[in-house]
Amino acid sequence: MKAAVYYGKHNLVVEDVPVRELKDNEVLIQVKYCGVCGTDVHIFNGDGGSFEVTPPLIPGHEFSGVVKKIGANVNRIKVGDRVSGDPNDMCGECYFCKNAMQHFCTDNIGVGTTVDGGFAEYVIMHEKQLYTFSDDLSFIEAAMAEPVSCCLHGIDLCHIKSGDTVLVIGGGPIGMIMLQLAKNEGATKLILSEPVEEKRELALKLGATKVIDPINEDVQAVLDEYTPNVNVVIECVGNIHTQEDAVKFAGKGATVMFFGLASPEDSFPLKPDDVFKKELHITSSFINPYTYERAIQVLESKTLRLEDLITNIVPLDDIADVFTKPEYRRAGKVMIKVAD
Repeated sequence: MKAAVYYGKHNLVVEDVPVRELKDNEVLIQVKYCGVCGTDVHIFNGDGGSFEVTPPLIPGHEFSGVVKKIGANVNRIKVGDRVSGDPNDMCGECYFCKNAMQHFCTDNIGVGTTVDGGFAEYVIMHEKQLYTFSDDLSFIEAAMAEPVSCCLHGIDLCHIKSGDTVLVIGGGPIGMIMLQLAKNEGATKLILSEPVEEKRELALKLGATKVIDPINEDVQAVLDEYTPNVNVVIECVGNIHTQEDAVKFAGKGATVMFFGLASPEDSFPLKPDDVFKKELHITSSFINPYTYERAIQVLESKTLRLEDLITNIVPLDDIADVFTKPEYRRAGKVMIKVAD
């Protein structure tokens, strides 16, 4: 099969690789689409992802496809099923798995991070990781199930209440999903801080009630004029400067969600007095525990507008361009098209 193989920092090569035999509890999926995630960018740049990456590896963990073959003990999933897969396969035996914290599993298998993933014509997963979806959901929409599931976990931890004011920092695909989920949770003032004009305009279409250009506007002044208090700040850039801003712009009693993935070596100074005087709740969100089924249900409900977020569809042969050409950095969601 054709696959994009990661051999190390800035070294991603499309080549032919063999498809291994299935184990009894495994399923072979023909990949239709696989999304490019910020984690994939970190891996390409040699920073690693949520889990330790050991090359050679086929990255890609946001995919959809069709089941082509099943193992001898597979009974829920059938050949021909339209599926998306949770890339995280937990052991079920460690302390964290047995104490309702499976996302901290000490023996986790991550498809696209610790084992071969979806930037390939075929991917193999355990049956328990797969979720079927209806014909009403397109393959390109279903490939968004993994990022939506991660966003659902993050939004749960924000504890948004009806009437809250929510500030989202960063208007990439994740920021736009978070904006819509916050609206669905009942937030009535939805603010996006984003330097790119086109993304600010899109945010207004997706439900933002206020947009701010952090380059040319005084963000704090705009916030002070618009709302008496920012209840939740969701940082979706993954940059230490915007993470510092998230703490700065948070209101009294606010929750600050560090959702964006910064470089592991980066840090910024935090004044405990700022946290104390505002009684802040600073948290983060790690992968997607117990949310994948919900993500499929949300996608099936059509309560999220995703088509506007997908700005580029790139064939597998050209995948390296996504990581090396600067025009993709300003784009929205990039989808790798693997098969028709």
